[in-house]
Amino acid sequence: MRRNPRKDANHNAVVKALEMVGCNVQDLAAVGDGCPDLLIGIPTVRALAFVEIKDGDKSPSRRALTPDQVEWHQEWDGYPVHIVESVSDALAIVAAIKRGDL
Repeated sequence: MRRNPRKDANHNAVVKALEMVGCNVQDLAAVGDGCPDLLIGIPTVRALAFVEIKDGDKSPSRRALTPDQVEWHQEWDGYPVHIVESVSDALAIVAAIKRGDL
């Protein structure tokens, strides 16, 4: 586990927004090795989701998944990792899961 994980500038805002809409949020950023940034629980539909946060204000090349992240996503078969670049992206994922679209 990393002591001082590097987090995207929008990381805390995404966490706060998810918590404000009733999600349980487990911050996994310190795990490293390609593990997604967050595990979120959506109690109203008893669902879990992995979330990888990227900073939408950065250039596309600076938002790309790292090789470790690509490998982790591929090996964690059957459980999608949702990549979000903003608070609105994160809230849209939650809404889609609640509707049963994801």
